[in-house]
Amino acid sequence: MIGSEHQQYPLERTDEAASIARQPLTVTVLICAYTLKRWGDLDDAVAGVFRQTQPAHELVIIIDHNPELLERAQPAFPGARVIPNAHARGLSGARNTGVAIASGEIVAFLDDDAIPADTWLEELVAPFADPAVVGVGGAALPRWPEHRPVWFPPEFDWVVGCSYQGLPTKQTQIRNPIGATMAFRRRAFEVAGGFTEGVGRVGTLPLGCEETEFAIRATAQLPGSTVMYVPNSVVHHRVSEDRVAWRYFLRRCYSEGISKAAVARLVGRESALASEQTYVRRTLPAGIRRDLRRPEPGASRRRALATTAGLAAAATGYARARLRQS
Repeated sequence: MIGSEHQQYPLERTDEAASIARQPLTVTVLICAYTLKRWGDLDDAVAGVFRQTQPAHELVIIIDHNPELLERAQPAFPGARVIPNAHARGLSGARNTGVAIASGEIVAFLDDDAIPADTWLEELVAPFADPAVVGVGGAALPRWPEHRPVWFPPEFDWVVGCSYQGLPTKQTQIRNPIGATMAFRRRAFEVAGGFTEGVGRVGTLPLGCEETEFAIRATAQLPGSTVMYVPNSVVHHRVSEDRVAWRYFLRRCYSEGISKAAVARLVGRESALASEQTYVRRTLPAGIRRDLRRPEPGASRRRALATTAGLAAAATGYARARLRQS
Protein backbone atom coordinates (compact mmCIF):
# COMPACT_ATOMS: atom_id res chain seq x y z
CA MET A 1 0.00 0.00 0.00
CA ILE A 2 3.06 2.24 0.11
CA GLY A 3 4.90 3.61 -2.88
CA SER A 4 3.59 3.18 -6.39
CA GLU A 5 -0.13 3.35 -5.63
CA HIS A 6 -0.13 7.07 -4.85
CA GLN A 7 1.53 10.16 -6.21
CA GLN A 8 4.12 11.70 -3.90
CA TYR A 9 3.15 15.07 -2.39
CA PRO A 10 6.18 16.89 -0.92
CA LEU A 11 5.45 19.37 1.85
CA GLU A 12 6.88 22.73 0.90
CA ARG A 13 7.32 25.52 3.42
CA THR A 14 6.24 28.38 1.18
CA ASP A 15 5.32 31.86 2.41
CA GLU A 16 1.72 31.11 1.47
CA ALA A 17 1.76 27.91 3.54
CA ALA A 18 3.21 29.78 6.50
CA SER A 19 0.46 32.40 6.22
CA ILE A 20 -2.22 29.71 6.13
CA ALA A 21 -0.64 27.96 9.12
CA ARG A 22 -1.05 31.11 11.23
CA GLN A 23 -4.78 31.19 10.61
CA PRO A 24 -7.10 29.22 12.93
CA LEU A 25 -7.64 25.73 11.61
CA THR A 26 -11.14 24.29 11.42
CA VAL A 27 -11.49 21.00 13.29
CA THR A 28 -13.97 18.16 13.00
CA VAL A 29 -14.15 15.86 16.04
CA LEU A 30 -15.22 12.27 15.40
CA ILE A 31 -16.56 9.93 18.09
CA CYS A 32 -17.35 6.33 17.16
CA ALA A 33 -19.79 4.35 19.31
CA TYR A 34 -21.11 0.80 19.04
CA THR A 35 -22.98 -0.15 22.22
CA LEU A 36 -25.69 1.21 24.54
CA LYS A 37 -23.67 -0.11 27.48
CA ARG A 38 -21.43 2.94 27.12
CA TRP A 39 -24.23 5.49 26.92
CA GLY A 40 -23.10 7.33 30.04
CA ASP A 41 -19.53 7.42 28.73
CA LEU A 42 -20.68 8.73 25.34
CA ASP A 43 -22.73 11.45 27.03
CA ASP A 44 -19.68 12.51 29.08
CA ALA A 45 -17.42 12.50 26.01
CA VAL A 46 -19.81 14.69 24.02
CA ALA A 47 -20.21 17.11 26.93
CA GLY A 48 -16.42 17.30 27.17
CA VAL A 49 -16.14 18.26 23.50
CA PHE A 50 -18.59 21.14 24.01
CA ARG A 51 -16.54 22.42 26.99
CA GLN A 52 -13.35 22.89 24.97
CA THR A 53 -11.41 26.15 25.23
CA GLN A 54 -10.97 25.87 21.47
CA PRO A 55 -14.38 24.89 20.07
CA ALA A 56 -14.57 22.29 17.33
CA HIS A 57 -15.96 23.35 13.96
CA GLU A 58 -18.23 20.30 14.06
CA LEU A 59 -18.82 17.12 16.04
CA VAL A 60 -19.75 13.92 14.23
CA ILE A 61 -20.86 10.78 16.09
CA ILE A 62 -20.71 7.58 14.07
CA ILE A 63 -22.84 4.67 15.26
CA ASP A 64 -21.40 1.28 14.33
CA HIS A 65 -24.27 -0.91 13.09
CA ASN A 66 -26.50 -0.51 16.14
CA PRO A 67 -29.96 0.82 15.10
CA GLU A 68 -31.18 1.14 18.69
CA LEU A 69 -28.18 3.25 19.67
CA LEU A 70 -28.55 5.36 16.52
CA GLU A 71 -32.23 6.02 17.25
CA ARG A 72 -31.44 7.12 20.80
CA ALA A 73 -28.38 9.21 19.94
CA GLN A 74 -29.81 11.29 17.09
CA PRO A 75 -32.23 13.31 19.22
CA ALA A 76 -30.00 13.23 22.32
CA PHE A 77 -27.15 15.25 20.84
CA PRO A 78 -28.65 18.17 18.89
CA GLY A 79 -25.30 19.94 18.66
CA ALA A 80 -23.73 17.01 16.84
CA ARG A 81 -24.30 15.20 13.59
CA VAL A 82 -25.15 11.55 14.34
CA ILE A 83 -24.81 9.11 11.44
CA PRO A 84 -24.59 5.33 10.91
CA ASN A 85 -21.40 3.56 9.87
CA ALA A 86 -21.61 3.27 6.07
CA HIS A 87 -18.86 0.66 5.86
CA ALA A 88 -18.19 -2.78 7.32
CA ARG A 89 -18.72 -3.19 11.05
CA GLY A 90 -15.73 -2.12 13.09
CA LEU A 91 -13.78 0.91 14.25
CA SER A 92 -11.92 1.40 10.96
CA GLY A 93 -15.12 1.49 8.93
CA ALA A 94 -16.78 3.86 11.40
CA ARG A 95 -13.81 6.21 11.34
CA ASN A 96 -13.73 6.17 7.54
CA THR A 97 -17.43 7.05 7.50
CA GLY A 98 -16.73 10.12 9.63
CA VAL A 99 -13.68 11.17 7.67
CA ALA A 100 -15.71 11.05 4.43
CA ILE A 101 -18.11 13.76 5.63
CA ALA A 102 -15.73 15.80 7.80
CA SER A 103 -15.45 19.42 6.66
CA GLY A 104 -12.66 20.50 9.01
CA GLU A 105 -9.06 20.92 7.87
CA ILE A 106 -8.12 18.79 10.87
CA VAL A 107 -9.94 15.57 11.80
CA ALA A 108 -9.67 14.72 15.50
CA PHE A 109 -10.64 11.36 16.99
CA LEU A 110 -11.94 10.78 20.52
CA ASP A 111 -12.98 7.44 22.00
CA ASP A 112 -16.55 7.21 23.22
CA ASP A 113 -15.36 6.33 26.75
CA ALA A 114 -12.78 9.12 27.03
CA ILE A 115 -13.45 12.46 28.73
CA PRO A 116 -11.30 15.26 27.31
CA ALA A 117 -9.72 17.89 29.52
CA ASP A 118 -11.01 21.37 28.67
CA THR A 119 -7.80 22.24 26.80
CA TRP A 120 -7.58 18.87 25.01
CA LEU A 121 -8.39 20.15 21.53
CA GLU A 122 -6.44 23.38 21.85
CA GLU A 123 -3.28 21.46 22.78
CA LEU A 124 -3.91 18.73 20.21
CA VAL A 125 -4.28 21.12 17.29
CA ALA A 126 -1.45 23.53 18.18
CA PRO A 127 1.37 21.54 16.48
CA PHE A 128 -0.45 21.78 13.13
CA ALA A 129 0.81 25.37 12.91
CA ASP A 130 3.86 23.63 11.42
CA PRO A 131 2.83 22.57 7.91
CA ALA A 132 5.11 19.52 8.14
CA VAL A 133 2.98 18.05 10.93
CA VAL A 134 0.46 15.63 9.46
CA GLY A 135 -0.71 13.96 12.66
CA VAL A 136 -0.77 14.57 16.41
CA GLY A 137 -1.43 12.28 19.35
CA GLY A 138 -2.35 13.22 22.90
CA ALA A 139 -2.05 11.51 26.27
CA ALA A 140 -4.75 9.10 27.48
CA LEU A 141 -4.76 8.69 31.27
CA PRO A 142 -6.57 5.68 32.76
CA ARG A 143 -9.69 6.04 34.91
CA TRP A 144 -9.58 2.77 36.83
CA PRO A 145 -12.82 1.22 38.19
CA GLU A 146 -11.64 1.75 41.78
CA HIS A 147 -7.87 1.66 41.85
CA ARG A 148 -5.04 0.45 39.70
CA PRO A 149 -4.49 -3.32 40.08
CA VAL A 150 -1.22 -3.86 41.94
CA TRP A 151 -0.05 -6.40 39.36
CA PHE A 152 -0.67 -4.18 36.32
CA PRO A 153 2.65 -2.86 34.91
CA PRO A 154 2.55 0.80 33.80
CA GLU A 155 4.49 -0.27 30.69
CA PHE A 156 1.32 -2.12 29.60
CA ASP A 157 -1.24 0.67 29.98
CA TRP A 158 -1.66 0.44 26.20
CA VAL A 159 -3.62 -2.76 26.97
CA VAL A 160 -6.42 -0.52 28.25
CA GLY A 161 -5.98 2.08 25.50
CA CYS A 162 -3.87 4.51 27.52
CA SER A 163 -0.46 6.14 27.45
CA TYR A 164 2.16 3.88 28.95
CA GLN A 165 5.51 4.05 30.73
CA GLY A 166 8.14 4.54 28.07
CA LEU A 167 6.38 7.19 26.03
CA PRO A 168 8.04 10.63 25.89
CA THR A 169 7.19 13.11 28.63
CA LYS A 170 7.66 16.13 26.37
CA GLN A 171 6.33 17.08 22.95
CA THR A 172 8.27 15.14 20.37
CA GLN A 173 8.04 13.26 17.10
CA ILE A 174 6.59 9.74 17.21
CA ARG A 175 5.70 7.01 14.73
CA ASN A 176 1.99 6.85 15.53
CA PRO A 177 -0.52 8.18 18.07
CA ILE A 178 -2.84 6.36 20.47
CA GLY A 179 -6.26 5.90 18.90
CA ALA A 180 -8.22 7.25 21.87
CA THR A 181 -6.95 10.79 21.23
CA MET A 182 -5.40 11.76 17.92
CA ALA A 183 -5.79 14.08 14.95
CA PHE A 184 -4.72 14.13 11.31
CA ARG A 185 -4.91 16.64 8.53
CA ARG A 186 -7.82 15.84 6.26
CA ARG A 187 -5.35 16.06 3.39
CA ALA A 188 -3.59 12.98 4.74
CA PHE A 189 -6.71 10.92 4.08
CA GLU A 190 -7.09 12.43 0.62
CA VAL A 191 -3.55 11.38 -0.25
CA ALA A 192 -3.10 8.09 1.65
CA GLY A 193 -6.67 6.79 1.83
CA GLY A 194 -8.52 5.80 4.98
CA PHE A 195 -7.99 3.34 7.80
CA THR A 196 -7.55 -0.23 6.60
CA GLU A 197 -10.64 -2.25 7.46
CA GLY A 198 -9.96 -5.63 9.02
CA VAL A 199 -7.03 -4.32 11.09
CA GLY A 200 -8.79 -2.41 13.87
CA ARG A 201 -11.16 -3.34 16.66
CA VAL A 202 -14.53 -4.87 15.85
CA GLY A 203 -16.94 -4.63 18.80
CA THR A 204 -15.26 -6.18 21.84
CA LEU A 205 -12.65 -8.11 19.80
CA PRO A 206 -9.42 -6.59 21.16
CA LEU A 207 -7.52 -6.05 17.93
CA GLY A 208 -6.01 -2.70 17.02
CA CYS A 209 -3.12 -0.92 15.30
CA GLU A 210 -5.16 0.62 12.48
CA GLU A 211 -3.88 4.05 13.51
CA THR A 212 -0.31 2.69 13.47
CA GLU A 213 -0.67 1.42 9.92
CA PHE A 214 -2.35 4.64 8.77
CA ALA A 215 0.29 6.90 10.33
CA ILE A 216 3.10 4.92 8.67
CA ARG A 217 1.31 5.02 5.33
CA ALA A 218 0.46 8.73 5.57
CA THR A 219 4.00 9.84 6.41
CA ALA A 220 5.33 7.64 3.59
CA GLN A 221 2.97 9.28 1.11
CA LEU A 222 3.80 12.79 2.38
CA PRO A 223 7.61 13.05 2.30
CA GLY A 224 8.96 15.27 5.04
CA SER A 225 5.82 14.97 7.16
CA THR A 226 5.84 14.11 10.85
CA VAL A 227 3.55 12.86 13.61
CA MET A 228 3.89 14.56 16.99
CA TYR A 229 3.09 13.48 20.55
CA VAL A 230 1.68 16.20 22.82
CA PRO A 231 1.41 14.96 26.43
CA ASN A 232 -0.30 18.22 27.47
CA SER A 233 -3.33 17.24 25.39
CA VAL A 234 -5.10 14.98 27.88
CA VAL A 235 -8.12 12.71 27.92
CA HIS A 236 -9.24 10.51 30.81
CA HIS A 237 -9.96 7.08 29.38
CA ARG A 238 -12.31 4.83 31.34
CA VAL A 239 -11.11 1.32 32.12
CA SER A 240 -14.05 -1.04 32.49
CA GLU A 241 -14.16 -3.85 35.07
CA ASP A 242 -13.62 -6.58 32.50
CA ARG A 243 -10.36 -4.99 31.36
CA VAL A 244 -8.61 -5.26 34.71
CA ALA A 245 -8.84 -9.06 34.63
CA TRP A 246 -5.76 -11.21 34.07
CA ARG A 247 -7.56 -13.06 31.27
CA TYR A 248 -8.26 -9.86 29.35
CA PHE A 249 -4.67 -8.70 29.83
CA LEU A 250 -3.28 -11.83 28.18
CA ARG A 251 -5.93 -11.85 25.47
CA ARG A 252 -5.25 -8.23 24.58
CA CYS A 253 -1.47 -8.80 24.45
CA TYR A 254 -1.98 -11.84 22.21
CA SER A 255 -4.29 -9.83 19.94
CA GLU A 256 -1.72 -7.03 19.76
CA GLY A 257 0.74 -9.52 18.32
CA ILE A 258 -1.81 -10.53 15.69
CA SER A 259 -2.45 -6.88 14.84
CA LYS A 260 1.26 -6.13 14.54
CA ALA A 261 1.62 -9.04 12.12
CA ALA A 262 -1.18 -7.58 10.01
CA VAL A 263 0.53 -4.19 9.98
CA ALA A 264 3.87 -5.81 9.07
CA ARG A 265 2.21 -7.49 6.12
CA LEU A 266 0.86 -4.13 4.91
CA VAL A 267 3.78 -1.76 5.49
CA GLY A 268 6.78 -4.03 6.08
CA ARG A 269 8.29 -5.53 9.21
CA GLU A 270 10.87 -2.77 9.73
CA SER A 271 8.29 0.02 9.86
CA ALA A 272 5.74 -2.02 11.79
CA LEU A 273 8.14 -2.99 14.59
CA ALA A 274 10.53 -0.03 14.78
CA SER A 275 9.11 1.36 18.03
CA GLU A 276 8.43 -2.09 19.46
CA GLN A 277 12.11 -3.05 19.27
CA THR A 278 13.07 -0.22 21.61
CA TYR A 279 10.11 -1.05 23.84
CA VAL A 280 11.17 -4.71 24.14
CA ARG A 281 14.89 -4.09 24.49
CA ARG A 282 14.81 -1.10 26.86
CA THR A 283 11.43 -0.24 28.33
CA LEU A 284 10.34 -3.70 29.48
CA PRO A 285 13.72 -4.77 30.97
CA ALA A 286 13.89 -1.45 32.84
CA GLY A 287 10.42 -2.07 34.24
CA ILE A 288 11.31 -5.57 35.40
CA ARG A 289 14.49 -4.32 37.10
CA ARG A 290 12.52 -1.57 38.81
CA ASP A 291 9.90 -3.98 40.12
CA LEU A 292 12.39 -6.56 41.35
CA ARG A 293 14.29 -3.90 43.30
CA ARG A 294 11.25 -2.45 45.05
CA PRO A 295 10.59 -3.23 48.75
CA GLU A 296 7.06 -4.61 48.05
CA PRO A 297 8.05 -8.12 46.92
CA GLY A 298 4.53 -9.50 46.40
CA ALA A 299 3.19 -6.75 44.12
CA SER A 300 6.53 -6.13 42.42
CA ARG A 301 7.03 -9.77 41.52
CA ARG A 302 3.49 -9.97 40.18
CA ARG A 303 4.15 -6.96 37.95
CA ALA A 304 7.38 -8.51 36.72
CA LEU A 305 5.50 -11.74 35.99
CA ALA A 306 2.78 -9.81 34.14
CA THR A 307 5.42 -8.04 32.04
CA THR A 308 7.01 -11.35 31.07
CA ALA A 309 3.67 -13.02 30.37
CA GLY A 310 2.38 -10.06 28.35
CA LEU A 311 5.48 -10.02 26.17
CA ALA A 312 5.25 -13.78 25.64
CA ALA A 313 1.56 -13.55 24.69
CA ALA A 314 2.22 -10.76 22.17
CA ALA A 315 5.16 -12.64 20.66
CA THR A 316 3.04 -15.79 20.35
CA GLY A 317 0.21 -13.92 18.63
CA TYR A 318 2.65 -12.30 16.23
CA ALA A 319 4.45 -15.57 15.40
CA ARG A 320 1.24 -17.51 14.80
CA ALA A 321 -0.23 -14.76 12.61
CA ARG A 322 2.95 -14.58 10.54
CA LEU A 323 2.90 -18.34 10.05
CA ARG A 324 -0.67 -18.17 8.78
CA GLN A 325 0.38 -15.44 6.35
CA SER A 326 3.19 -17.52 4.88
